[in-house]
Amino acid sequence: MLQKIIGKARRAIDEYNMIDDGDKIAIGLSGGKDSITLLHALYYLKKFYPKKFDIVAITIHPGSEKFKTDKLEKMCKDLGVEYIIHKSNIADVVFNIRKEKSPCSLCANMRRGMLNSVAIENGCNKIALGHHADDVMETFLMSIFLNGKIHTFAPVTYLSRSNVKTIRPFIYVDEKEIRAVAREKDFPVMEKWCPSDGYTKRDYMTNLIKDLQKDIRKVRPNLLGAIKRSNIDGWKIEKE
Repeated sequence: MLQKIIGKARRAIDEYNMIDDGDKIAIGLSGGKDSITLLHALYYLKKFYPKKFDIVAITIHPGSEKFKTDKLEKMCKDLGVEYIIHKSNIADVVFNIRKEKSPCSLCANMRRGMLNSVAIENGCNKIALGHHADDVMETFLMSIFLNGKIHTFAPVTYLSRSNVKTIRPFIYVDEKEIRAVAREKDFPVMEKWCPSDGYTKRDYMTNLIKDLQKDIRKVRPNLLGAIKRSNIDGWKIEKE
């Protein structure tokens, strides 16, 4: 199953020119199944991919006592992957100082900003995130229903201010495939620590797509296909 995921990741990487010779890629390692699987996929891809690149794993520690990184440290050590932990006060800011009722957006923005900074400080020119096909579709629906816009994140995003590219190699990978690999390989997936888990708008969209799929069998490939055909947010495949 991991080999299948690596194959899908390579397809996305090749189609959207995500990796170049000499890249140093920071993998945002949150401790969830998506980022851990991404770390392993790029670790093995690195061994045979024609373009040579290096990887480093970076965790933005939110400051919660429930957020334990010991198993992630051991995993990276066993793989021989450089691992950096950046301590922050995100949990305190979001839940105690700001007391956000919908904390996901602020938390994500803070983590992304810190990840970019730490990646640059450590000589990385690209950042890899574990967003998968389900995330693509959920973000698409959230944008339509909540903001009235046709939008989702792009496979590759260029940050001109920092000269760093964000890549998402898992855009063709289904969450159920990642879940199966994480279970099969017994990855050290971190226990959920955020009190908002299970109660977000994204969780609502996840359940909505599941319900739609009961009556519309092809709803998932149709959604992803619509995004690609709409040519939004850099989804058009540039042919060399």
